[in-house]
Amino acid sequence: MKQLEGVNDFVIRFANVNGSGSASANNLFAKAVFRMGVPVSPKNIFPSNIQGLPTWYEVRVNEQGHVGRRGDVDMVVAVNGQTLRQDYDSLVPGGYFVYDSSKPLPATFQRDDVTVIGIPMTLLCNEAFDNPKMRPLLKNIIYVGAMASLLDMELQVLVDSLRKQFRKNPKLAEPNIQALELGFTYAQEHFPGTCRLSVRRSDRVGDGIIMDGNTAVALGALYAGATVVGWYPITPSTSIIEAFGRYAEKFRIETATGRIKAAIVQAEDELAAIGIVIGASWNGARAFTATSGPGISLMAEFLGLAYFAEIPAVLIDVQRTGPSTGMPTRTQQSDLLACAYASHGDTKNPLLFPCDPKECFEMTADAFDLAERLQTPIMVMSDLDLGMNDHFSPPLSWDPQRTYDRGKVLDAAQLDALTTTWGRYRDIDGDGICFRTYPGTHPSKGVYFTRGTSRDEYSAYTEDSPTYVRNMERLQLKWETAKRLLPLARIKFTNAQARLGVVFYGSTTPAAYEAIDILRIRGIAVNSMRIRAFPFQQEVIDFIDAHDLVFIIEQNRDGQMRTLLINEGNLPPHKLIPITSYDGLPVASRFLTQALEDALAERGVILQQLVSGQGGAQ
Repeated sequence: MKQLEGVNDFVIRFANVNGSGSASANNLFAKAVFRMGVPVSPKNIFPSNIQGLPTWYEVRVNEQGHVGRRGDVDMVVAVNGQTLRQDYDSLVPGGYFVYDSSKPLPATFQRDDVTVIGIPMTLLCNEAFDNPKMRPLLKNIIYVGAMASLLDMELQVLVDSLRKQFRKNPKLAEPNIQALELGFTYAQEHFPGTCRLSVRRSDRVGDGIIMDGNTAVALGALYAGATVVGWYPITPSTSIIEAFGRYAEKFRIETATGRIKAAIVQAEDELAAIGIVIGASWNGARAFTATSGPGISLMAEFLGLAYFAEIPAVLIDVQRTGPSTGMPTRTQQSDLLACAYASHGDTKNPLLFPCDPKECFEMTADAFDLAERLQTPIMVMSDLDLGMNDHFSPPLSWDPQRTYDRGKVLDAAQLDALTTTWGRYRDIDGDGICFRTYPGTHPSKGVYFTRGTSRDEYSAYTEDSPTYVRNMERLQLKWETAKRLLPLARIKFTNAQARLGVVFYGSTTPAAYEAIDILRIRGIAVNSMRIRAFPFQQEVIDFIDAHDLVFIIEQNRDGQMRTLLINEGNLPPHKLIPITSYDGLPVASRFLTQALEDALAERGVILQQLVSGQGGAQ
């Protein structure tokens, strides 16, 4: 049997039981790899119940910086008897199966193309530790120690990580370090040289960080000056509000009183949550909410009010698998159409598509400026994978000279200086955006009635058809203005003469770039475009027009980004080929590579005749 070999390039999966405390141990392993200077990407795949069901923690280690999910598994650490057979069968030929040998493997486990490594985790733990409550937790640390030995990792990195983790309670650090060394020593004595996969110290991390997107979103909102949060708990967005609260308690304290300078209001439902945001924003506060697909459905009517009454609002949508309750702890990109056209009538909402924690931070902060500039809801489209999993990312940065863009807001002096009658819905600049006032700005001027019914330029109710049409056309003009303010797509040319294009967005980005790189090595030239915002700028349309076939990668069944491109760009459907993955797992680069090759073959494209080479990047 030929064993898999590799230095800083493999996928390992930890198979556990939900609620067993394994998440912190698995996270300890992933971050130790990162601290050794090797890019890493962990994916936590967990059930929606509290405990008892299977959970998997998949870690991609890659020296070249490919940190999207690869697909296939090189090593499994099987600690869950429920999924033992499934985990055993999931290994690629030449892989390594590490299991708790306190009990023997069933006789039916007879593969001759995998290396089986038995570590008696339960027995080792029971012999070394008396506390029955601590044993399940320490057993997890034992297998982390064994992995450190099998993969030739620096044990001291893990020891230092544990001391840092328990610095507030050093007494807890000692049994964890003992368990770590126990697993390390056992593997070292019984399986020396057995595993040909290894982690070697490197310098490929640079100034990068490892962080989850939800935390980055919370920081973005804090730096943007958000002071009001209206929310209702829903997986997978809840940790955004929790993180915002923690940071507010640390950085938003009023010196004189010790009070937090932010209002975080848990509403009775999602309708009330978005209502709080709209009311606070109308009053001049920077406010936001965070939710997921079911919350978007409930918020739709209020979002239509904010669009038509032209009230800023920021909404973070951490997408999960639908429809309905769907799979609450699985990822998807299936809320695009619901968010883009949220509410009834002719409603359109700008969307932002971050691809990593850095963009989660930046786009969230930008969303507050955009919402106030455009006087409309802005939605940041994250998802469970991006939001809840740790990602290797460039560091977050903030310009201390940056000022907030509050948009077209008249103060009392400006109202006094007006020589013409002010109208809340008068467009005097020709960009579709009107001047507004905050309540209480002036004792007699700048007052208007905010309504969701049809009105004229002075906010007076009307059912006059020409006036209604004039207002709707102005809102469409504002939509065109939004295109100039939103972030541009990122376009890369493998070869300027290539006639094939690939479009993707959000959390599919790392896997898509890796698949394109694999195709290039195989002689298939594909240019790429990462969409970062909706509405689409002309550059998006021009890229698609310049290619004969364009593949649209997304994580939903119906190709929702493709639908948006066809609807908004008036693009021919036949040249936009959907490449979809919607099993609830983060999309894998090997799946994308095969799907793209299959799609080309189906269309009679002769791969050998495609142009290959290097090109510039935009």
